[in-house]
Amino acid sequence: MSMTASLALTAPEIILSVGGLVLLMVAAYAGDRSTRFVTWAASALFGLAALSLTGAAGSGGNAFDGLYSADAFSSFAKILIYAAAVVSIIVAPRFFMQDDKLRAEYPILVLYAAVGMGMMVSATDFLTLYVGVELNSLAAYVLASFMRKDQRSAEAGLKYFVLGALASGILLYGISLLYGFTGTTGYAGVAAAMKGEMALGITFGIVFVLSGLAFKISAVPFHMWTPDVYEGAPTPVTAFFASAPKVAGKAMLVRVAVSAMGPATEAWQQIVIFTALASIVLGAVGAIGQTNIKRLLAYSSINNVGFALVGLAAGTEAGVAAVMSYMAIYVVMTLGSFLCVLQMRDENGNSIEEIASLSGLSQNRKGLAAALAVCMFSLAGIPPLFGFWGKFLVFDAAVAAGLLPLAAFGIAASVIGAFYYLKIIKTMYFDAPVAPYAKAGSVIESGLIAVSAGVLLVGYLAIPLLSSTANAAAKALF
Repeated sequence: MSMTASLALTAPEIILSVGGLVLLMVAAYAGDRSTRFVTWAASALFGLAALSLTGAAGSGGNAFDGLYSADAFSSFAKILIYAAAVVSIIVAPRFFMQDDKLRAEYPILVLYAAVGMGMMVSATDFLTLYVGVELNSLAAYVLASFMRKDQRSAEAGLKYFVLGALASGILLYGISLLYGFTGTTGYAGVAAAMKGEMALGITFGIVFVLSGLAFKISAVPFHMWTPDVYEGAPTPVTAFFASAPKVAGKAMLVRVAVSAMGPATEAWQQIVIFTALASIVLGAVGAIGQTNIKRLLAYSSINNVGFALVGLAAGTEAGVAAVMSYMAIYVVMTLGSFLCVLQMRDENGNSIEEIASLSGLSQNRKGLAAALAVCMFSLAGIPPLFGFWGKFLVFDAAVAAGLLPLAAFGIAASVIGAFYYLKIIKTMYFDAPVAPYAKAGSVIESGLIAVSAGVLLVGYLAIPLLSSTANAAAKALF
C-alpha cells in the first residue's frame, strides 16, 4: 500500500496529532486565558476525527505494511473513545475554575491520550500496540497529577506512574518472548506460529502479555492502582480514566486475543475466565465498605470489567460483539455517574465525595437524585434499564459457547454487586436529609446528565443499531 493510502487510513490520529500541536502553540503563547478556546477547539478536533472514520479511515485496510488496521472494529471503539473524551473535556473548566487551577494543557493532554488509544485499538503489530500504550500512559500520568499542589492528586499520579511502568515492563517482556519464539511481532505472524504444538516460551509470552494488558483495564489481580488513582485524581480526569481508556484497553485486549492468539484460544481462555471471575467478585465485595463515592465507582469499574471479560472468554464472534455492546452501554453509565458526582458540592461550591452527604438528596435535588438512581440501577443490571441488556448479551454469549458455569457464577455475583448500588439509592431516598447541595451551576453538566439518564431509560430503542454496529465490528476480526 502506498504512503498516501496509509496516511488516509490513519486520518483520525493525524487530525488529533496536528491539531494538538497547533493548540499546544496557542496555549504556550496565550497562556491559561486561552483555555476555553482550546477546550472547544479540542472538542471540534474530536468531531473531525470521528467524521474522518466515515471515509478511508473507516473503509477497512492495513496501513504501513500491516502495522495498523482501519476497520469496523477500530472505528466502533474510537467513536466511544472520542465521545468520552469530549465529555471529559467540556465538563472540566467549571471544576478546575473553582480553585483557580484552570490550565490550557488539560484538553491537549486528553487529545494525545486519545491518539495513543486510537493506535492501541488499531494496532496489528505488537510494536504499534506498545507505542500506543506508552503515548496514552504518558499523558495519563500527567492528568492524574494535574492538580500539582493537591496532595491526593500528586499521590495518584505517582502511584499510577510506578505501577504503570511495572505493567509496561511486564507487557514488553511478554512481547519479547513472543518475538523470540515466533520470529515476528505482527499479529498474523504470531497467530500462524501458534498453530499446532506451541513452545513453552510462547505460553509464557501469552501470560505476560495478558498480564500487562490486564493492568490497562484494571482487571484483577492488576487492579490495585484503581481505587487510589480514581479517588486522588481530579473528578473530570477520573471520569475520563473510567471510560475512554477502559474502552481502548478492552478493544486492544480483544484484538490481541482474537487476531494474535486465536489459534491458542484454549491457552488464554483459562486466564480470561479466572480474571473475569476474580474481577467480578473483588469488585463487588471491595465496594461494600466504601464511604467515598469515587472509590466505590472504582470498584464498580473493576466489577464491570469482569462482566465484559465473560464475553471475551467465549472466544466467539458473538462474544466479541457482546463485549463491544457492553462497553458502549458502560460508557454511558459511567459518564452519567461521574457527571452526578461533579454536582456534589456544598453551598460554598466545594466538592464533596462522601456517600453520607447524599442523605435525603431526593428532597432537595429531585432531578439529580433520580438521574443518579437511574445510573446505579443500570450499573446493577436491573431491568428494564439499558445496563441489563449488556449483561444479558455477555452471559448469553458465554452460555452459547458452553461456559454455563461461568455465566451462572457471574449472574449470582451480580446480586452481590447490586447491594452497594442499592445502598446509594437507599441513602438518597430514605435517610434523613443533611446539608443540601448547591444548586446546579452548569447547564452543560445538567444537560449531559439528562442525556445519560434518558439513554439508560429508553436505550432499548437503539438495540437494532447497537447490535448491527457491534456485530459488524466483531465480524471484522473473524
